Amino acid sequence: MSVSRAKKVLLNESKAIAKLADRIDGDFAAIIDLLAKSNGRVIVTGMGKPGFIAQKVSATMSSTGTPSLYLHPAEALHGDLGRVVRDDIIIAFSNSGETEEVVKMIPIIKKIGAKLVAVTGNKGSTLAANSDFVIDSFVEKEACPMGLAPTTSTTAMLAIGDALAVALLEKKDFKPKDFALYHPGGALGKRLLLKVRDIMRPGSETPIVKGSVRIKEVLLKVTKMRAGSASVIDGKGKLVGIFTDGDLRRHFEGGKDLLNRKVSDVMTKSPVTITPDRLAAEAFKILTARRIDEIPVVDDRGRPVGVLDVQDILKAGLV
Repeated sequence: MSVSRAKKVLLNESKAIAKLADRIDGDFAAIIDLLAKSNGRVIVTGMGKPGFIAQKVSATMSSTGTPSLYLHPAEALHGDLGRVVRDDIIIAFSNSGETEEVVKMIPIIKKIGAKLVAVTGNKGSTLAANSDFVIDSFVEKEACPMGLAPTTSTTAMLAIGDALAVALLEKKDFKPKDFALYHPGGALGKRLLLKVRDIMRPGSETPIVKGSVRIKEVLLKVTKMRAGSASVIDGKGKLVGIFTDGDLRRHFEGGKDLLNRKVSDVMTKSPVTITPDRLAAEAFKILTARRIDEIPVVDDRGRPVGVLDVQDILKAGLV
């Protein structure tokens, strides 16, 4: 029974959302133009369950380049309407369009001079009649079997809010770099902002040797610096190869004389490299695609300035 009911809820709500698409018209485009050109903030309001939807919509807009805040209707009637100024745009969520606290705000909003956009399931309501723009969020029935608990109606509001936010960010030509500005924390921000230079092991902490150095000397240096590899340079300081434990294993059949051979004889020549100003996320893609654990970091003249290890990326919380 519970599985059957759950499926009915999902089907009910998905069908309701699908029908909303037919109501997106020129008025919706006008609302997006209004929001995009506004010099004020987008203030989103709603009471009860629509209020929670309003908070989410406001948060989405704020994180995608549109200054926004949530205004609780009850608090608004007790002084918080003082937060609203003429250049602001109010988006009010109310399924009935007759929510007492929301309706009582209308005269003050009009007096302030802010624009009012209604998202309501009742186009004949007081809220709709007194708004500058109306978005129809009507649903035929709630998913609640008693038809009482706001379910499908709030899902419809949420979908409309997402449609507004996404259409608006596209209108504003909002880019990933802009998104990163508002999301500096967590894995998301790190993927968008963290540079190789921020997490690489600098040259002072990684072995950098000439190709003529014997392997046993290189191994001692690698061990002493607790590194996983050594960058090999030519006489001008330019990177020509990398020496890893994998190179050592591949040439181990060389016997005792192996340790006395020059590192240039067994190194991986012309390894893939990356520059310090590249995104750490790009370095991770290279490491994954090439199935390697370390990548030398070089400057614009091809000289090694450090090494980035997959462990460095993991410690940074990038993945």
